[in-house]
Amino acid sequence: MSAADFLFAPEVQKLLMVAYAAPDQPFSPSDLAQRSKLPPDDVARTLEHLVGSGILKRHKPKAEEAETVSIDRAFIFHDELRSIALKSFAAAEPVRAMLRGKFKDSVVRAFILGEDKDGTLELLVVHGQSMPDEAAMTAACQKLSKSIHRHLKMHVISNARFNGLAPRDALLPKPSALEIIKLGDTKAPLPVEKIGLLQSAKKKLATLSRSSA
Repeated sequence: MSAADFLFAPEVQKLLMVAYAAPDQPFSPSDLAQRSKLPPDDVARTLEHLVGSGILKRHKPKAEEAETVSIDRAFIFHDELRSIALKSFAAAEPVRAMLRGKFKDSVVRAFILGEDKDGTLELLVVHGQSMPDEAAMTAACQKLSKSIHRHLKMHVISNARFNGLAPRDALLPKPSALEIIKLGDTKAPLPVEKIGLLQSAKKKLATLSRSSA
């Protein structure tokens, strides 16, 4: 198995999803099995590879407690792997799937704005002609939060508001933000733009000019 195949094996992704959700928290094999919903044998076998490669580190147990593991921040590719995890199986893919599955008729764009030191993801959702049901969005976020073991901070704004964000607005996606849903990824219609009086008059004048020519 190549390094790439190993890193993106389903068992590895499920364990790293749990570990990167709380990078400073030690987990016992039973904790990981419960949270990842993997058989204990698969967890034990995958942990050997993750510890052996330096991605996770072991902690000696105290008294009769079970041995635990956690993310090893000293791993040479820690930052890169954490970035990959955030942009794929640990955050982006689950959020994208939730929005495209439940809110495909209203969401036109979505971004992961960033992540704080506690692992909370800040999300920006831009809706089109119709606004997502607030109760349904809250329930979906709570369910997803439990699934990926991360807190979610969601901002929902209209497409018009998004297009009018000022450079210093905190919601304006920075270059480091990750766009997980782009225009055209869903079937959500954009709102019909209102034409101003001056634009309308110019349009009528242009039409009359063409007719008289």
